[in-house]
Amino acid sequence: RRSVRSFVSGKKIDRKVLEDIVTAGMFAPTARNRQPVLFTVVADKKKIQKLAKAVGKAAGMGDEYNFYDPEAIIITSCSKESKFTKEDTSCALENMFLYAHSVGVGSVWINQIVTTCDDAAVRAVLTEFRIPEDHVCGGMAALGYPDVQPEKDLTRKCKANYIMD
Repeated sequence: RRSVRSFVSGKKIDRKVLEDIVTAGMFAPTARNRQPVLFTVVADKKKIQKLAKAVGKAAGMGDEYNFYDPEAIIITSCSKESKFTKEDTSCALENMFLYAHSVGVGSVWINQIVTTCDDAAVRAVLTEFRIPEDHVCGGMAALGYPDVQPEKDLTRKCKANYIMD
C-alpha cells in the first residue's frame, strides 16, 4: 500500500465498497475493546471541498488546499473523554487503508483535521456532517481510484532489533 495523492476525477466509489472499507475500520483493535470511534463518510465533492477550504485556512495551507480532491473521505472521531483517540483512530485508519488498497481504491491519510477540528469554521462543517460537538477528530482517509500507480519502492528506513534466545 502506498499513499495516493492523485485520483481519477468523477470515478465514484460504490456505496457498498465504502461500507466495506468502514467495516474494516470497525474491526480494528481499540483500547480495552471500547470501540469508541465514529466513522463519518462523505461522498459529496462539494461538501468535501467545503471542509477542505475550512481546514486549509485554519492550518495556514492556503485557499488551494483540497485534500488531493478525493471522491470520498472518511473522518474518524471520538469523544473528547476518550483517552486513546489517537491510537484507536490510527488503528482504524490503517485497517481501512489496507482494505481500500485490496479492492483497488487509493487512499491518503489527512492529518490536518486533527489540529483544526476545534477551529470555529472547521467545527461548523463537522457539525453539518453530524459529528458531535464533544468529538475530536483522530484523522481522515481521502479515497478515490488512483490516477497513477504509485512507485513500488520496497526499501524501508525503519530498523528492527531482534532479541531471541
